[in-house]
Amino acid sequence: MSKTVERIVTVLVVLLVLAVGAFAFAWSGLYDIGADAPHWKPTYALLQTLRERSIHTRAEKLVAPNLDDPQLILKGAGQYAAMCTGCHLAPGMRDSEIRPGLYPQPPNLSRTHVDPRAAFWVIKHGVKMSAMPAWGTSHDDATIWSMVAFLQKLPGMAPAEYKAIVAKAPPDEDMDDGHADGGMGDMPAPAASPATASSAR
Repeated sequence: MSKTVERIVTVLVVLLVLAVGAFAFAWSGLYDIGADAPHWKPTYALLQTLRERSIHTRAEKLVAPNLDDPQLILKGAGQYAAMCTGCHLAPGMRDSEIRPGLYPQPPNLSRTHVDPRAAFWVIKHGVKMSAMPAWGTSHDDATIWSMVAFLQKLPGMAPAEYKAIVAKAPPDEDMDDGHADGGMGDMPAPAASPATASSAR
């Protein structure tokens, strides 16, 4: 047997052992899959890198419409209020009932600027093994771009400004319950002060 063949066989054996070991570990149930038990740091770092690179690779060639279109932004405000505040919050929200139990914790989009192309891809396709659904199964691209347009204006928006734009927004016709309350029906009381708000997650 040549040295090249020996090396190939050795590599295949090592890969087989690793695969069997990984399957045995998964089958053992030793890994705590609970959302209240954080990943090991290397696991989290690997999954975070995988997620970011996957989104970047698939989103980089997307072409956005005019995200400064007032009507697009207005429509996106209604969509965001109806679909997103439970996880991603809104100006004046300290937290929601569901958000503290989510892992990884969704970003607070009222304070975080997001890349438009990445935001579109994530909203449309969702993210596996997270609470982020694929909204593209029930909403068309134009509607998703409206949400992206609104997200460009949301960070730093005052609670009163947010409530005003949501009140003027057309209803989300894809949602059964609409957002007649401006998406704030389950919203905790607004933060008492900017300092209090900044301490929220």
